[in-house]
Amino acid sequence: MSVRWTYLFLDRPGAAADRAGAFWAAVTGTRLSGPSGEHGEFVTLAVDGADACAGVQRLGSGEGGVHLDLSVDDIPEFVAQARRLGAATVAEHDGWTVLRSPAGQVFCAIPWHGESARPPVAHGSRLDQVCLDIPPSRYDEEVAFWSGLLPDWDAAPGSLPEFHVVRPPAGLPVRFLLQRIEDERPVSAHPDLACADVAATRARHEEHGAVPVAGFGRWTVMRDPTGGVYCLTGRDPETGLPAGRPVA
Repeated sequence: MSVRWTYLFLDRPGAAADRAGAFWAAVTGTRLSGPSGEHGEFVTLAVDGADACAGVQRLGSGEGGVHLDLSVDDIPEFVAQARRLGAATVAEHDGWTVLRSPAGQVFCAIPWHGESARPPVAHGSRLDQVCLDIPPSRYDEEVAFWSGLLPDWDAAPGSLPEFHVVRPPAGLPVRFLLQRIEDERPVSAHPDLACADVAATRARHEEHGAVPVAGFGRWTVMRDPTGGVYCLTGRDPETGLPAGRPVA
């Protein structure tokens, strides 16, 4: 039942999906794959010699956001375990299932197709993290859910009391950061990049149409050309750890 690969998908409505794809391909040093899915709604950020771990979904309705795909060997057992821990089934498709965490974060259980080669660092940064923004009343429940669903991952408090990091085994490309926000609003998610130099990465992203929103010392909040919020964080792009922290 182990997770064998992870995907981060940016969900964007209508024509915004094309703009989002172009931006994220440019800043991550990738190219857009051909469309896939029943309605051609998915594209991935592809790079030669590696397996994709991020992409864009074109939505038929809704404002968009971020969702996670977890590739597993035994989808029925994984779904059953997620439900035992408090998840709800949103939709069942042929060979894959859409789920919702106890706090409301959408994620998918999908087949593993042998992905194993993590994309390289590009332009001094790596798109490697999904941050779940969780209201205080649901935070402890959500931490317990992800820690229980991913028992072979390293789940531990983060550098600040409002953070909890869920770090995958070596080789998997996307990790989770659970953040307790201050207000009671629906759970949401945004992507984070690990940056060797946040200022240099910010300048590059601005060249491609992103705009800064706020700065918080070790990270900068940005908005992509389609309005999606994301963060540039001061972490080692290879390890995902804060700059200067040893791997062990």
